[in-house]
Amino acid sequence: MLNRAMNTAATGMAANIFNLDVIANNLANASTTGFKRSRTNFEDLYYQTYKIPGAQDTNGQRTAIGTQVGLGTKVSGTQQDFSQGSLLDTGRPLDIAVVGEGFLVVSDTTAPGGFLYTRNGQISRNDQGQLVIASADRGRVLDPPIIIAPDATDVNITSDGLVTYLQPGSATPTPAGNIQLAKFINNEGLLQRGDSFWVPTDASQTAAPGTPGSLGLGTIRQNFLEASNTEPVKELVDLIKTQRHVELNSQVVQASDQLLQMVANLRRF
Repeated sequence: MLNRAMNTAATGMAANIFNLDVIANNLANASTTGFKRSRTNFEDLYYQTYKIPGAQDTNGQRTAIGTQVGLGTKVSGTQQDFSQGSLLDTGRPLDIAVVGEGFLVVSDTTAPGGFLYTRNGQISRNDQGQLVIASADRGRVLDPPIIIAPDATDVNITSDGLVTYLQPGSATPTPAGNIQLAKFINNEGLLQRGDSFWVPTDASQTAAPGTPGSLGLGTIRQNFLEASNTEPVKELVDLIKTQRHVELNSQVVQASDQLLQMVANLRRF
């Protein structure tokens, strides 16, 4: 019995320590552009049943309740929260935010299907004038590719993703291409790749590309970035609650140990 209590409490400690890791990652990415927080889901383990509800008593009557004791808890999964992050006004023409549903698409030969998906709109131009997701490690080109001339000025990105710019001596905007978005049946089924990218899985199904503002897709907002949707105050509250849960389970382990010690010492009396 006491060993069971210790093992049950140990499962609670292990599950809540895992939750601490998830909370720590949320807080660490509170300033990461386009980051989506995760939460930990728990479920109870098997039950040891001594009496099934509805069993007959000695008088032949059905019991209203039974006798069961649980064997602890476990992590059933981590669930991503794809709610909209707040918009940050940067004033930079190549910074864009996706307002609503959808992901920016970039080419990557190492990714399944050759594409990665992100909410990070920190865009720059590479040495060929192509629009890429800004990174010191690797330049990932937006898909479909959009090229802006070296002497371009006044780059403009409309809410439906049309990119235009002016060239010296011309008053007519030159179209460079259209930024496309992609959406999934189940965003929570996307696999986090790191570097602010996701890849599709069988749970998310394949991407459905489209023009921003159509087919249920969100719109593009130039000069803005989408901030992380992590709420530091909420995460800190969850952190304190989780810490207390670990402490309570550790006290159960200590209490079980003390009772076991008491039983072991009975032979001395």
